Amino acid sequence: MAIPAHKANRSDNPPTANREALLRSSAILIVDDEPGMCNFLQRALQDDCSVVRVASNVEEAEEIRKREHFDLLIVDIRLPGVSGVEWMQSLRAHGDQADVIFITAYADLETAIEALRVSASDFLMKPFRLEQILNSVERCLERRHVFRENMLLRRQVDQIYSDREIVGHSAAIKNMNQIIERIASSPVTVLIEGETGSGKELVARYIHHLCGLTGPFVPLNCSSISSELIESELFGHAKGAFTGAISAREGLFSYAKDGTLFLDEISEMPLSMQTQLLRVLEEKKVRPVGSDREASVNTRVIAATNRRLAEEVEVGRFRQDLFYRLEVVTIRVPPLRERLDDIPDLAQHFIKNLSAELGMSPISLAHDEVKTLQNYAWPGNVRELKNVIERYLLLGKFPTELVQSVNPTDDMITSKTRGFPSSWSLEDVVKHHTKRVLEESGNNKSETARCLGISRKTLDRKLRHWERDSEA
Repeated sequence: MAIPAHKANRSDNPPTANREALLRSSAILIVDDEPGMCNFLQRALQDDCSVVRVASNVEEAEEIRKREHFDLLIVDIRLPGVSGVEWMQSLRAHGDQADVIFITAYADLETAIEALRVSASDFLMKPFRLEQILNSVERCLERRHVFRENMLLRRQVDQIYSDREIVGHSAAIKNMNQIIERIASSPVTVLIEGETGSGKELVARYIHHLCGLTGPFVPLNCSSISSELIESELFGHAKGAFTGAISAREGLFSYAKDGTLFLDEISEMPLSMQTQLLRVLEEKKVRPVGSDREASVNTRVIAATNRRLAEEVEVGRFRQDLFYRLEVVTIRVPPLRERLDDIPDLAQHFIKNLSAELGMSPISLAHDEVKTLQNYAWPGNVRELKNVIERYLLLGKFPTELVQSVNPTDDMITSKTRGFPSSWSLEDVVKHHTKRVLEESGNNKSETARCLGISRKTLDRKLRHWERDSEA
């Protein structure tokens, strides 16, 4: 198909300053089975964008997306095999909210409606002019930029009060708070250990607040970044350090200058990166990828893990020297089942915050409702309690499994007919609970990962492992 836009002269369409800045930091994936269209779009965007990749079908696109992150997808609606709309429907069903511009030469009202249903950012008819696609890309990236800024501001507002205190008066929490108050003002590295959902990031933010640092609190989940990108994410990179590095970029150590860098799920960090992190902690200097110069950093590091790092060291999955460097002070966050006395305070805290967020009037729980909460095992810890309170505010009742549960401190431990069978391994319990949460979320993997407090990558890895075991 002839495309007049191919003849457009790029010099006749000078980029605005706003467009230039947005494109410079963006990564775009083009999915079209027409080589001519792919070449046209790639030539139009590659000089200004950080990364531009092309694929001829959905299968190729998925393989590329497994390796790289993209800010925007430009997708032909009619693709061989799985159509563009069907692909977006699948992504949306799994919680992926990727921005997409649909392009097509065969548009009708039904196609346009389907595109709207999957939240397409824009819809262009072929053939289109060069300026049309550039303006569309600019609008999409601008909306994404504004959305990210708003999300960051909302998170900051949400943390104004929660960062300043840890709710609870149980002996376990009082003991933990005493340790925090003693070490907060010291610049020592802190290791926080605790189960998923127990509130490790809240503890880290509380330490940051108490220590009075002037810099920001910068969190990074080590399990959510691929091993290929984590070095650049932490230390930054120089211009030309690798394909797509068209400009220099600072890393999170620099962003957290005079503040705190929180490394969550530190046990997921690749061994090669552990060596480099140890060097930074000891020398207080970072070297961006591709640079021959080092820069001094004044950043406090707080690490967290839901595993016992000492056991990870024994089996060779974590460096012993880094473990000793991190555990200058170790803080253990108690699971919710060890602080049942805190449930009334926590529940009321969540009711107050969530009712304001949902635009509802706050309520008070009855005595028997509080007892119901205290009679549950809380495998998902404080995060699960917050989710239960939110559902209670919306639906007016607790989940069935919570109402039917028994007190984990007595009957559940001694009875072989209640709770999980005593013959089950920890892996069996994790598998059972994960699949239950997945089922309750309507097989939405992104929502399941959020409820469990793990990354989508970790969840997919566990599900594949269990599937292979069942086939063996």
